[in-house]
Amino acid sequence: MKAKIKNAVSSRINIIGLPILALCFVSFFWGTTWIASKEGVKHMPALQLAAIRQFLGGFLYISFFLFKKAPWPKGKQWKTIIILSILNFVLSNGLSTWGVKYISSGLGAIIGALVPLWVVIITFFRGERLSRLSVIGMMISFSGICVIFYDHLTDFLIPSFRFGILVSVASTLTWAFGTLYTKKKAATFNPYFSLGLQMFLSSILIFAYTGATGISVPLSQIPAISWWSIAYLVVFGSVLTFIAFIYALQNLPAEISTIYSYINPIVAVLLGAIIFGETLNAAIAIGGSVTLLGLYMVNHSLRKSRKKGY
Repeated sequence: MKAKIKNAVSSRINIIGLPILALCFVSFFWGTTWIASKEGVKHMPALQLAAIRQFLGGFLYISFFLFKKAPWPKGKQWKTIIILSILNFVLSNGLSTWGVKYISSGLGAIIGALVPLWVVIITFFRGERLSRLSVIGMMISFSGICVIFYDHLTDFLIPSFRFGILVSVASTLTWAFGTLYTKKKAATFNPYFSLGLQMFLSSILIFAYTGATGISVPLSQIPAISWWSIAYLVVFGSVLTFIAFIYALQNLPAEISTIYSYINPIVAVLLGAIIFGETLNAAIAIGGSVTLLGLYMVNHSLRKSRKKGY
C-alpha cells in the first residue's frame, strides 16, 4: 500500500514537474507571510520581529552549511553579501514588516508587488530608454493604485497610516535596488549560503538599531501568538519558501518564475479579509487586478529588453 501511494505521488510530481510545484509553493506561502507578519506585529515591535525572524532563519542556513563544510565567501564576495543584506533584509524586509503594523496585510502585499515599476524607473534615470510597453504598463499600474487608494483617501489624514504607506513604498524601492545590484554582480557564490549570511548579518544590524533606540521589548514579554508568527515566518517565509524560490528560479524560464509576484497579493488580500476582516470591496478587487495587469506588462517589457541584450 505504501509503495503504491509513493509511486502515485512520484508520478504526479513527474507529470506536474518539481520546479512548477516549487513555484506554486512560493506563490501561496509568500502570500501568507503577510498575514503572519500582521499578526506578529500586533503584539511586539515590528523591527524586533524582523530581527528575530532573520536571526533564526540565517542561523539555520549557516548551521547547515557549516555541517556540510561548505566554503565561506572570499574577498569581494563579502562586499556583495553585505550590500544585499542591507538592501534586501535590513531595509526592504525590515521596512515592509514595520509598514504592515499600520496598514492592512493586503495593502502591504499590493505595494510590495510594485518592485518592477521601480526597476523600470531606476533604469530610466540611468539613461536607458523605456519601451512603449513599459510606459503603458506603468500608467495602467498607477491607475490601478489610484482606484485602490480611492477608499483610503480619508485614511491619509491618520499619521500612522501615512507612515505605514511611506515605509512600505520605501521597502519596495530598496528591494528594486537590491534586484538590480544582484543582476550587476552575477552570483559567484552559493545562493543559499549567501541568503543565510544576508539574513544573519541583517539581524545583527537591526538588533543593534532596536537596542540603541530602546524600541525592543524583553523576550519574556513577547506573547505566544507572536512567537508562533515568528516560527511560521522562519520556516515558511525564510527557509522553505526561499529554497523553493531559488530552485524555481534556476529551473524555470523567467516568464514563468515571476508568476509568484502576481499571486502573492491575491493570497494576502483574500486571507486578510477572511482572517482579519480587512476590507475587500470592488475598489480593491478592480484596482488590484488593474495594478497587477500593468505590472505584468512592465515585467514582460523587462524580459524582452533582456533578451535583446543577449
